[in-house]
Amino acid sequence: MSSALPVMSGREVVRVFESLGWEVVRQTSSHIIMVKDSEPATLSVPDHREVAKGTLRSLIRTAGLTVDEFVAAK
Repeated sequence: MSSALPVMSGREVVRVFESLGWEVVRQTSSHIIMVKDSEPATLSVPDHREVAKGTLRSLIRTAGLTVDEFVAAK
């Protein structure tokens, strides 16, 4: 069974991805753009007080992670 997605702000999501090797390359208005050398994808994290669960799930999937791996890195 997969873990429940935590309620997180955009800044908290960025911190977790940074701990997993992603880095912030720029911020375009309300979105923080992150890249990782070994990944072809970029992550566009909304800089909101609360990131929508569907958005967070999509970011985790794009990063090639499971929800459990993301929660464990939190």
